[in-house]
Amino acid sequence: MGAPLRREPIAHALLRLFPLAALLVLVVPVAAGLLGIVLPAFGYLPVLGSTEFSLAPFRALAAEPGLGHSALLSLATGLAATALAFSIATLFVAGWRGTRAFAALQKLVSPLLSVPHAAAAFGLAFLIAPSGLLFRLLRVSDRPPDLLIVQDRLGLAMTLGLVVKEIPFLFLMLLAALPQARAPALERMMAALGYGRIAGFLFAVLPSLYRQIRLAVLAVLAFSTSVVDVALILGPTTPAPLAVRILDWQQDADLGRHFVAAAGAVLQVGIAMLALAVWLAAERIGAALCRWLSGAGWRARADHWLRGAVAVLMALSAGIVCAGLCLLALWSVAGSWRFPAILPQGLTLSTWMRATASLALPLRDTLALAATSSLAAIVLALGALECAARHPGPGAGRALKALYVPLIIPQIAFLFGVQVLFSYAGVDGSFVAVAIVHLVFVFPYVLLSLSDPWGAWDPRYGHAIRALGRGADAIFWRVRLPMLARPVLTATALGFAVSVALYLPTLLVGAGRWPTVTSEAVALASGSDPRLIGATALVQAALPFLGFALAALLPAIIFRNRRLMRVSA
Repeated sequence: MGAPLRREPIAHALLRLFPLAALLVLVVPVAAGLLGIVLPAFGYLPVLGSTEFSLAPFRALAAEPGLGHSALLSLATGLAATALAFSIATLFVAGWRGTRAFAALQKLVSPLLSVPHAAAAFGLAFLIAPSGLLFRLLRVSDRPPDLLIVQDRLGLAMTLGLVVKEIPFLFLMLLAALPQARAPALERMMAALGYGRIAGFLFAVLPSLYRQIRLAVLAVLAFSTSVVDVALILGPTTPAPLAVRILDWQQDADLGRHFVAAAGAVLQVGIAMLALAVWLAAERIGAALCRWLSGAGWRARADHWLRGAVAVLMALSAGIVCAGLCLLALWSVAGSWRFPAILPQGLTLSTWMRATASLALPLRDTLALAATSSLAAIVLALGALECAARHPGPGAGRALKALYVPLIIPQIAFLFGVQVLFSYAGVDGSFVAVAIVHLVFVFPYVLLSLSDPWGAWDPRYGHAIRALGRGADAIFWRVRLPMLARPVLTATALGFAVSVALYLPTLLVGAGRWPTVTSEAVALASGSDPRLIGATALVQAALPFLGFALAALLPAIIFRNRRLMRVSA
């Protein structure tokens, strides 16, 4: 009994380092990355021989043709995609929670969270392109219509791709926050006062619910205004959204264009901040409108048409992603498939034979980066949560808000700065550098996924173990961790899925030395081989599903002789 008592203070001291390490992972790369773009944006980049500050990069940026349209396109598509996705998810929860239709769509929508953005975008392109399945079913003519649907100038296809991909994320965030909002009691009260389902939810439940998911919504907005992989697949090219143009400037053979890229990254941050300001202003307007409608006695009892429309939109968004995945699978084995045939004339595995050879190295790198970053994230999250459980304090809420720092700052902005600093330090392109940057994005999702189950664990189990003379370490290793095996594995699978889907961190920090399935898939966006695109994007989409399948199967295998442990895990 003496040895554990001697080790416990050392273990506690080490445990206190985890929150600090978590904060460093979240904040330091972003701060360093922003510094790495601000200095070059004002002409200071000693690695390229520029040691004097100037406004020349901003003047060169302003002279770029179509800059205003690119900036406005990024702002408008980001705001529109976030507003549509949030409205559809919220109204569906308001109008259908507790019904069979809600349960059925929840089972359909929830797995779609793991589908990478690039795979969903390719699936949508195969569906709505002039030569896609939709026009094949319509059979308007024997030739594809001469319409610019994918990569349209207004970015409508890109907005649609973001909407159908962000709905599952916001929907699950709403579901996770509902227990703290006392939704059933408030809804019953509003129904007794004569309010319709949607009006009662908006007036009584949404104000407290929105406060819990607000940062998640803002993260979606910041991502949508600066997305690159979806923009490369579905977005316009003349001119492209600002984030895509920044990437082009950064990869230009003329090193002087790096200064323009840095100035563009500063502008991208400004656009994201403007989008956030517009959204916050819309929040105030929406809250004032709800107060006015509530005070005026508006009860909206006849909301059946709105409930029906929202259910159709929710099902349609899930159906679009599912149909896109099916099209990816079909194209990957298609033989001759000429327009307007609905199905290919034959099936072949020749594409997979080509893809197997070309994807061997990217698949290896993808698995290595995803495994390294997700395992590091789960260790860091477990340590931080256990430290918070043993030493609760008022700073927990502020620490949780820090999770969104890497998610609210545009990726193209601070990643470009990180790449500049890594180049200056001579570690750019190393596996460790890429894994660290992956960890910056993986860790927030892992910690958010694990924090609620960890906090909901019944502390009476720990009291019983302490009564038997065991310490906090025994409670963690022998009781709490085994009982929460399923949430821990699910959080790890989520981190794995996030790493698989990352495009910009691999491209910028990896310097092309660590190709992944995602970078290979996006690189095919400019190609004309839908079969190879289908095979590559399908592999990208399958990897997260395999991770979640393992997370579901492992507890059943580990606890196969312990029926109650299988249930609790």
